Amino acid sequence: MAFDCDVLIAGGGPTGVVLAILLAQRGVRVIVAEKAGDIYPLPRAAHIDHEGMRILQEAGAAEAVMATCRRAARYEFRNARGEVLLCLEGSDRTGPGGWPGANMIHQPSVERALRSSLATCPEAALHGGWELGAFAEDAEGVTAEIATPDGLRTIRTRWLIGADGARSPVRKAMGIAFDDLDFEEPWLVVDVLVDDPSRLPTANLQICDPKRPTTCVLMGEGRHRWEFMILPGETPEQVSEDAFIAGLMKPWNVEGAVRIERKAVYTFRARIARVWRKGRVCLAGDAAHQTPPFAGQGMCSGLRDAANLAWKLAAVIKDGAPESLLDSYQPEREPNLRATIAMAIMMGRMVCTTSRWGAFLRDTKMRIGRALGKLPTTPPDYPPISAGAILADSPGAGRYFPQSIARDGAKLDDRLGPGAWLISRSELAGEALAPFAEKLGNWLDRHRTDAVLVRPDRHVFGAGDPETLRAAWKAATGLEPPPPLA
Repeated sequence: MAFDCDVLIAGGGPTGVVLAILLAQRGVRVIVAEKAGDIYPLPRAAHIDHEGMRILQEAGAAEAVMATCRRAARYEFRNARGEVLLCLEGSDRTGPGGWPGANMIHQPSVERALRSSLATCPEAALHGGWELGAFAEDAEGVTAEIATPDGLRTIRTRWLIGADGARSPVRKAMGIAFDDLDFEEPWLVVDVLVDDPSRLPTANLQICDPKRPTTCVLMGEGRHRWEFMILPGETPEQVSEDAFIAGLMKPWNVEGAVRIERKAVYTFRARIARVWRKGRVCLAGDAAHQTPPFAGQGMCSGLRDAANLAWKLAAVIKDGAPESLLDSYQPEREPNLRATIAMAIMMGRMVCTTSRWGAFLRDTKMRIGRALGKLPTTPPDYPPISAGAILADSPGAGRYFPQSIARDGAKLDDRLGPGAWLISRSELAGEALAPFAEKLGNWLDRHRTDAVLVRPDRHVFGAGDPETLRAAWKAATGLEPPPPLA
């Protein structure tokens, strides 16, 4: 059978659409099958970090997304008396990705920006109202049945990606089980439209009150969010009643300043799929993992999946790389994912304490930790890639490579373009690198090396002698090494 596309993506949320854009930009033919007819119109995800924004930059949507973002300089954890237990500062400053560290978003606006970018890619098509049904794999590809508004359709693809959310039919059809990380808490989420921002907090807040753990965070422009833990004996129907919500909101003194846009009950979970790839089928985003929201890494993790998977799939489909390159996907992403989830669980357990005695012990420990300078004061760094398509034991291997910004505001990624880069000290004075030479030179100095090879997902493959890096890249990926930078 002839192939209708190289990659069929089930799911047209942010992970699936970003993956489609990054593949299409590399000449890969992509079809996105999204069962919903249009973008879900109400807020869901709240946050994208600097790494996620850098991925959106490559996908051609960062500027449009930034136009609707808001930023808070502080993320505070307070006890019932208002005492600050933990404060992470500086999240409004530019992070290593070249964008502000924490960007509070309106997800429908993000999705519109992404779909606008996707529409400019001739190699990609997104179809709303298309629902993936049964599929079968063979040695050459996957044949999938799609229910469309015009009837059943068969799609023949080389690869199938399940980016179809936490309930993922693709994952279920593959018989892939979860590792449960032992966090499951029901919460009420209340999203509001803001009429008087002067009456709302300007920091992102976790209220660690054993009587009712509560979250209060900025969202995209003109919006705010509260989340209230549902206590034992309360039902989703009860807590969703307008009168009940009014009682929860009363201590915040925002009556007349906000209007409820959305109320929903969620169970915050921490789970990781045991297998992210079976043959020609891969999982990404919530289909592969779910995290509690306390570290703001849900959407960010899906975007990182897309960035990791996109260059490898394109390398296999277009550039003759061995399919074994895709075996590095889960080993590279899972340790980072487990660290982000562990951070979210730690924050969540700190917030979700409902025992007064437990809260007293927690507060005491936090006071001691702050007094001794043992608590973090800035958002955490997550671990580098430790195994996979890297030159292990070379300087900086697996670490995130920062995006330099020139004095005129130009960004390194825009100047050097997609694909892998080989940045040598001898080329820093050249036209391409001169505006960024000081910062790039500082990176090379810190790592005591003459050159660095940066992967397309902007993690360091390795550093050292340029010829050694070229040979190692070819051996590890099956790809030709990147050309010299003009």
